[in-house]
Amino acid sequence: MNNVGKVLKAHTMKIVLVLVVLFFAWKTRGGSSILMPANITALINQNAYVYVLATGMLMCMLIKGNIDLSVGSVVCFVDTVGAILMVKKGLPVPVVMLAMLVVGLVIGCFMGWVIAYLNIPPWIATLAGFLSFRGLGTAIVNGQTIGIGQCESYLKLFNGNIPAIFNIGALNGMCVLIGIAACAIIVITQMKDRATKIKKGYEADSLATVIVRCVILCAVILFFTVKLGQDKGIPFSLVWVAVITLVYNFITSKTVIGRYFYTMGGNIEATRLSGIDTKKILFLAYLNMQFLTVITSWISMARLSAANPNAGLNYELDAISACIVGGVSAYGGSGSVFGMIVGATLIGVINLGMSLMNVDSNWQKVVKGLVLLAAVVFEIFNNRDKKKA
Repeated sequence: MNNVGKVLKAHTMKIVLVLVVLFFAWKTRGGSSILMPANITALINQNAYVYVLATGMLMCMLIKGNIDLSVGSVVCFVDTVGAILMVKKGLPVPVVMLAMLVVGLVIGCFMGWVIAYLNIPPWIATLAGFLSFRGLGTAIVNGQTIGIGQCESYLKLFNGNIPAIFNIGALNGMCVLIGIAACAIIVITQMKDRATKIKKGYEADSLATVIVRCVILCAVILFFTVKLGQDKGIPFSLVWVAVITLVYNFITSKTVIGRYFYTMGGNIEATRLSGIDTKKILFLAYLNMQFLTVITSWISMARLSAANPNAGLNYELDAISACIVGGVSAYGGSGSVFGMIVGATLIGVINLGMSLMNVDSNWQKVVKGLVLLAAVVFEIFNNRDKKKA
């Protein structure tokens, strides 16, 4: 019974996500069900920016719960720069994307420098960015929207879908093929990791646990790929999200620099005394945050087919919420990329489900606020239980 309690506690948010999906599937049945292929596609496209930004926010929050309040405003500013170069100056798409990346990295270097080397508190430095970059982005376009509908190659790259090279009945064959390949990779990786741990004498999950995990993950992947295959296919935004989350999961779990982020979150002074350049790690966290903000800008501008002064509005809050709900500690030192994915998905499902139920937007904010508060309260009580144990 004690083991069951530990399992439930370790997977609380995943269980909550399943229950929330089932609730909205029941409430929206017979109409525009949340499980309809078109709504699954909408869920991915509308929340792609959250996954990307929350990945960067995770890296910042691992270091004593630091956050970046500037990211939404930087999205606005970088989008306006890109739209001006693309539409008004007529520059090629690759050149524009490179220019947007350079602008974002310059901002990241500045933010990282003032935070890490001038010791300006992160929330103050990024709050300054929150105010200034939104104002700057609005000013350079005079508050007007710049449409980029004529830039088809750019729109397809970030807001298009993987072409259907072949079909299996009414399904997009590429979706099914990619889903099967993803399942095969997961099974091979899980089994290989278990075998490696056993060979090195580390504690490893039982074979039954690994098999159950693989079955659940494969079932979820095949469900989504079939649903997407019934619609327009796999969105390129999902490809970007998958690549970024897999890369950063590898960085945080398998690399030395990834361990540094967790170590600094646990005890930054002990980390410094052990010979690690903590200022450099803090600098890299905010430089990386702006790098991912640029990718978010690419995705956001393509989804809206325009750059406007409202681009990126509240993006920073969505990213922070996804991390907190996904189990990233508000005090630093713990959290994972896949936990963040669960948190971002949960918030996205709540948004979409309540929209389909025609719930007033003000009440949607109330619900999201309560979910965020519940996640923090759960973390506090969970940490107390760990200390007692």
